[in-house]
This record gives sequence, structure tokens and C-alpha cells, in this order.
Amino acid sequence: MSDFPRRPPPGPGSSSLDAEQDPNRSITPLETPAASANPVLAPPPRPRQPPVAGMPLGGSQPPEPTRSRAAQPAPLPSVIFDPMPRPRVPPAQSASVAPPAPPPFDGEMLDVQTERRTAPPGPPPPPPEGDRRGGASFASSQDPERRAAPGPERRGSDADRRGPAPSPGGPDRRGAGAAPQGYVGPERRGFRRGEASDAPATNRFWPAQPKSLQDAGLTTTFVEELVLKAIFFAGEMRGMDVATRLQLPTTLVDEVIEGLRRQKYIDIRGGGSSGVGRSTMIYQLTTFVTDVLRQILDRNRYNGPAPVPFNEWVAAVKQQTVRGNRITRQRMQDKFGDLIIRDYIFDGIGPAMNSGRAIFFYGPPGNGKTAICQGMVNCYEGDIFVPHAVLIDDFVVKMFDANIHRAVEDEPGAPSYDRRWVRCRRPLVVVGGELTLEMLDLVYTPEVKYYEAPFQMKASNGMLLIDDFGRQKVSPKDLLNRWIVPLESDVDILTLHTGKKIQVPFDVFAAFSTNLDPSALVDDAFLRRVRYKLEVQRPDEEQFHEIFQVMCKKRGVPYDARAVDYLIDEHYRPANRPFAACQPRDLLDQVIDMAHYQGMSPRLEPALLDAAVRSYFVRFDKPQTSSPTSASAG
Repeated sequence: MSDFPRRPPPGPGSSSLDAEQDPNRSITPLETPAASANPVLAPPPRPRQPPVAGMPLGGSQPPEPTRSRAAQPAPLPSVIFDPMPRPRVPPAQSASVAPPAPPPFDGEMLDVQTERRTAPPGPPPPPPEGDRRGGASFASSQDPERRAAPGPERRGSDADRRGPAPSPGGPDRRGAGAAPQGYVGPERRGFRRGEASDAPATNRFWPAQPKSLQDAGLTTTFVEELVLKAIFFAGEMRGMDVATRLQLPTTLVDEVIEGLRRQKYIDIRGGGSSGVGRSTMIYQLTTFVTDVLRQILDRNRYNGPAPVPFNEWVAAVKQQTVRGNRITRQRMQDKFGDLIIRDYIFDGIGPAMNSGRAIFFYGPPGNGKTAICQGMVNCYEGDIFVPHAVLIDDFVVKMFDANIHRAVEDEPGAPSYDRRWVRCRRPLVVVGGELTLEMLDLVYTPEVKYYEAPFQMKASNGMLLIDDFGRQKVSPKDLLNRWIVPLESDVDILTLHTGKKIQVPFDVFAAFSTNLDPSALVDDAFLRRVRYKLEVQRPDEEQFHEIFQVMCKKRGVPYDARAVDYLIDEHYRPANRPFAACQPRDLLDQVIDMAHYQGMSPRLEPALLDAAVRSYFVRFDKPQTSSPTSASAG
């Protein structure tokens, strides 16, 4: 181009470049211990009904057992325990005996509290039809005589923390008027695998801390092998260090270690420097384990955190999907940092990100296609959980990669979760000319006998950028054929070394980027599956100034618009040299290096800019028919 007229600056509208309940806890704030054969009863003033074994969930009640009044202790304050939302009269509390202090709130317990209310004298109204709740305590509240029977006292001040209750027949405080399907026994908060009871009240995936090996989806034999390999490779380890290596709760690992001790496979070498218990003991292998350990190492040599079952990982990927986002223009503008991009790029990548499917970037090199993809990942809010490893048909597949997954720290007060998962930002995986078809399948290493997950599997719930498309060793046609099925069905087919094929979710926002002629690379079948295509154009002169100003601010160099005009007038217009978004950064780095070499502070001055241009553009200025000597002389 022969002329670069200065355009007016852009207007104001332009844009610039969760856990399961503890099994040892059997009573929640609304529960009472099961009644014994001869319970010790406290006389009213405030009756409380204990659950009775064998009591039906609703309807008629069994006859009340005869109790001896002689066995009654001195009167103690009690609490009205009536989980049914209906009016009742709280009896007066004895002034001579102070109520016990309220127990500390336990976040793991069910946060459901009953209410204290007053009602006119007379028999209590019957509960609304259909409001039947499982558990003996709820059924007993429907019988006025049974409800008035005193029970053993546990939490004398629960009523002090109660607030107003809903009217009879109104909605239940827990959000459901009827008991959930399959509900039996005392009222406790259950959980599904991957949803902790103390996890945030959202639909996000939250891996629950396993309370048993069955919850973890692992067998005792598999965990024993992991323990033996961990001690073998370390020589000796403390019990807590073994639990840290396996990322399993210490109580579970201690049980496995004790089982190995009974089999005489490991022994205690000594105790730790501080603390008591099996977790501080130092363990080492015995001679009885030699043959067993050889067989274990011949099967696989994986030594790391315990893997997650394959079906749990699949469920987690679906729950943390990258599809169906609602990303707006205003939200995007704050996520690209100091990247100077045009409005049409926002309008092109925004809808593509909301679809979560795929996008195809094309255009000349050095104009920010990779940088745009990095900014796109930042537009996805929240973080995801990535497992250290996945167990597929007794084969371990390593998933977490510190070079790809950026772990985030837990905020103070965050609920606990299964440490076999790593809390990370959504990943961005970039592969370029080094990509081959073998790298897109499970990588099995015969020496260690476990797998490494391929790039697209590590990029799950994130972005996968195929950069420099068309420059790979494999032909573009073969590479495109490899992506046809994943892009169409969101399922990828991987092959084990045994020949078995498995289906894994392809929940990836794929982006293809090339600086070659797209017409020579892609066909109609590929273009049909990649619905969004976006050309990344070169910056104009005004944007070139803006990028230079941003780079000077980042590098700590004073910005001088006259120096940039000099650069354009002397080295761009006469040579008809096109702009590129990467050139201000590269030229400025050259200026800084040369200024430091000359012992001066970096600044934009003609001499330094001339030297930077001679070093940076020499290969582009070389004529096609010139010899190496004449090219260097020019």
C-alpha cells in the first residue's frame, strides 16, 4: 500500500485490543436418640417425643408403653419437639433451672429448625392432608397423646434459635412439601455422588469427600497396591504422607495400612517427631512383599493420587459443560486485558462462545489469533474440577497436567471436597505444527504401563486451539477427518492398547487457526461442522499507534507519538510494508535491548528505532532473486 491516511480516533462505542454426612454422627438438630426398653422420662413442663422403633410413617400409632412414675428424675427444662408446622402452646419454663446453653452450630447438620408459636386453647388442628413426612418423629407428632409424652432431653435451647414458622399446610421450609422418594429413617441430608452436603447451593459440580473406599469407587486391593508402590518408591513414608500422596482421607488409608500390616507386607520402622496415632508412624516394606510387589509393578507403575472412576469423570464433564453459556458484549470487553481488537471480532466470537461448538480463524500471521483465544477462555466464569487420573478398565489415565491446568486456591471457609480432583481454571490447550494423529489418542508407555490423556481430553470443559493449521506433518485432509465425528456428535472414540475402543465426551470449544489460504485446506464437510468463521485482519495506522502506546505502558517506556510517526513514515510507507499487531511489541523489545546494551535508558528515538527495524525486518526485505551477500548488504 502506498498511502496510510491518519484516521480519526475511534468513537466512544469502539473496542480495544460438595460431602456426605459423617457416619459417626447419627443425630441432627431435629433428631433424638432412639427410645430404649425402659427410658428414663422427665415430667413436663415441656414434652418432647422420641422416635419409636417400628412406628409407621403415618396413620395409626402403636399403643403407648406403660411407664413407671417412680423412675422419673427431678424436673428438667425441656424443648417442645414438633416438626409439624402447626400451632401449639409452649409450656412455661421453670424459672429455678436455667436452660442449657445452645450447642454450637454444625454446618454439616441439616439446617432445618422448628418453630415456637402460640394457639388458642383446644385440641390442635389435624395436619393438612398430604403433608406426611417420613421418620418416627414426624408420625408421632400427629398423635396428641403421644406428642405430649415427655422424652429424654438433649438440646434444651434449640427453641431459642427458632423463628416464625409457616402456616399450617404452607410450603415446607426445606423447599418441598412431601418427603423425597425413597426417604426413610431420621431426617438427614443425603447426597448424590459428586454433590456434598456442605457444598455451595448451586448446580455446579462439587466432588464429595469419600467416607469409604466404596464411595471412592475403588477396591481395597487397588488402594493396597497404591500404598505399596508409594512406600516402595519413597523407601519409607509416614502414614499421613501416604494419604497425601494418594489424596485420600487419612482414616481410609490408615485402615488399608493396618490390613497390609496384618498381611506382614509392611512394618513400622519408628514414630514421627510429633503426634500420636498411625498417621505419624513411619512404615517400610518387608521381605514378604517382594514377589507381590514385582507382580504389581509388572501390571503398572503408576505412583500418584488415586484415580477417579471413569463414569464419575464423564458425569463431571457433563455437569461442567462449556456449552450453553450466556456471554454478552459488555462481559467480554473486560476479559481481553490490554488486547486491542476491533468491534467485528467481538461480534464474531461472542455467538460462537455461546454455542460452544467450534470457530475457524484465518488471516495473516502475527495479528493476535492466539491471543484472542486466550482472552476467550477468560470470558468463562467460575472454575472446574479436573481429576489427577481416571480409571478406565483397571488402566490408569493421567489427566491433570500442570503445564495446562492452572490450579486455583480455595477461598477461606470453602467446603471440603475430594482431593483427587484439582480445582482449576478452564483450560486452554494450544497445539501447533507438532501435532500428529498419534497424539490425539491415548498415549500408552510400555515402561510405566499407564496412559497419558490426549490433548482434547485434557482440554475438556475448556478450549482447544489447533494453531498453524495446515503446517502439521499430517495432511490437512487426514487431520480434518479425525475431527469430523467429535465435532458432529460431541463424542470422541479412543483406543486402548488392548484394542478396545471407548467413548469419551468431547466437551471442548475447538478453534482452528491458520495463516494459509483456507480454500486450499478445508472442504465443505468441515465448513458445515465449523459454523463460525472469522477473519482476523491487520490493524490500521490508528490501531498501530494504540498498540504501541499499550506496549510502552507495559514495558515502562515513555510513549512518543512523533517517534511512531517517524517509524511509519521512514520504514513502512516507503517499503509498502503492512502492519501487524505483533510488531509494536517486538520492535519495542528490540529498542529496550539495544538501549541497555548502549548503557542508556530505553526510549523511543530514531536511532534505536532504525536499529530495531534493520534487525527485525531483514528477512522480509530480502529480494527473491538476490544472493545472501547482497541481502545482508541491503
